[in-house]
Amino acid sequence: MSPLHGETCGFPLPPSCGPALYDPGVRDWVIWMIAAGVLAVGEVATVTFILGPVALAAVLAAVVALIGPGAEYQVLAFAVGSIASLVLIRPIARKHLRMPHHVRTGTAALVGAKATVLERVDDQGGTVKLAGEVWSARAYNDNDVLEPGAQVTVLEIRGATALVSD
Repeated sequence: MSPLHGETCGFPLPPSCGPALYDPGVRDWVIWMIAAGVLAVGEVATVTFILGPVALAAVLAAVVALIGPGAEYQVLAFAVGSIASLVLIRPIARKHLRMPHHVRTGTAALVGAKATVLERVDDQGGTVKLAGEVWSARAYNDNDVLEPGAQVTVLEIRGATALVSD
């Protein structure tokens, strides 16, 4: 009798005792999706750009399992998908991670740019022409006073104010 019918299990466990390692009632695609989720969480935790592409391959294997071929086709899809995604996606992701500074966008691209003082700039404020637009500005150093017409360098952007110095 099994433990479900009141029998206790001893050591070593007979096949009828304990949890099954593989439940045939669980569909293969569910197992692949769980593996994909675990791999995706691992990628978020490590940011190595290795587990993410492998997670995509596990999703591909889940799709193959949904279509219906046997386990050997699922494993083949996982292996091919892993290699392909690592070869194709990982280099692109790593290249974007190491984006050079000259490709910066937004206000980060303005740091280091030259500007022209339009209205006197001191620690209280003023205006500069920066990248063709008029910006509010303040002197980076409290003691600096920059007169109209002076060429200055943007050292920092705080909100909508350029902190500048000559």
